Amino acid sequence: MASNLLKFNVGTWKTVNPLNRKQTLISPLLFSRDHHYCYSNNSYFSSSFSHKPLTPSLHIHSSLSSSNSNPPTTKDEAILQAKTCLAATLEKPLNSPKFAGKFKKLKQPKFQVEIPLIDDSSTSISQLAFDVFINIPTKRKGSTVKITIIWPSSKLKDEAIEVFQSHPLHNITHVDISAAKGGDARILNSAEVAVFMAPESSQLSVVKIVSDSLYPKPVVMFNPRWGFEEESEFGELSEFLRSFEVIYSFMGLEVRGVLSKRKGVVFKCVRDGVVSGEKWSVLVEEEEEDKGELKVVSRFKTRPSIGEVENVLYNLMAINSPITKSAKFLRDLISNVTGKKN
Repeated sequence: MASNLLKFNVGTWKTVNPLNRKQTLISPLLFSRDHHYCYSNNSYFSSSFSHKPLTPSLHIHSSLSSSNSNPPTTKDEAILQAKTCLAATLEKPLNSPKFAGKFKKLKQPKFQVEIPLIDDSSTSISQLAFDVFINIPTKRKGSTVKITIIWPSSKLKDEAIEVFQSHPLHNITHVDISAAKGGDARILNSAEVAVFMAPESSQLSVVKIVSDSLYPKPVVMFNPRWGFEEESEFGELSEFLRSFEVIYSFMGLEVRGVLSKRKGVVFKCVRDGVVSGEKWSVLVEEEEEDKGELKVVSRFKTRPSIGEVENVLYNLMAINSPITKSAKFLRDLISNVTGKKN
């Protein structure tokens, strides 16, 4: 497990052009062990944020209100957002009459959730699964939904079982992907929702086989260990990956210019279980007196590429930089003197 769960859509670029662009960083958004997140090795949010542990009895259907449309500031808040988002999104297909088999050619619900972690240790991944799925309030016909978590290795599966033993959940079962591929009918047939937890790119063909065997039941991809930019390189499996709708995701951003450096977030969070129409937002911290506050600077209907995000940030910095402001002022002054409209 050499790859890091933080590193989806991560990259560094160096460019030279008339605007003297220096460097852009799409940085991993880290959740430290004290549950606050930061960018790379530098704390982005104040360490004064209090840590409020999630409790099993927390009623998370309080809604994805306008406040939940904003990126989280703590690990607990991110987990709560993702948990609420996933629960609401799953509830509709699970309780739809179509899901019961009244109609043929039903599209299989496929969703993707991305929550960055500070490392990809088995303990961190298992704990994340526990925090998200403990008492998740999704119901089907008034009953607790049976969830099967499919792990990329037997080691991770065993670690997860140990973590979940602290709070036994009879509706959740664990299986490693090799056993799922072998056709453990008893486990897979009993599942109403299947979750692929941190699958490797080398396991994609198996993920598709297992996913197809579960049709029409919903499947969820959780923290896949490859970047969005890589998905076009998987040949025929690229189309399969495109069938997954990302319902929750965010990553850290940093752009460095000649005279300034800005930080921000790319973020998506589906509200109220309505998958269609939710846009991807690029948010950047405010300057000067409002420094630290995040402001939406652009929205995309589809997941933005690294290049698209880079252009948004560069344009923003060019507009707000002292050099650009001076140039605009001088150009306007000349225009007034000459009477020519630029």
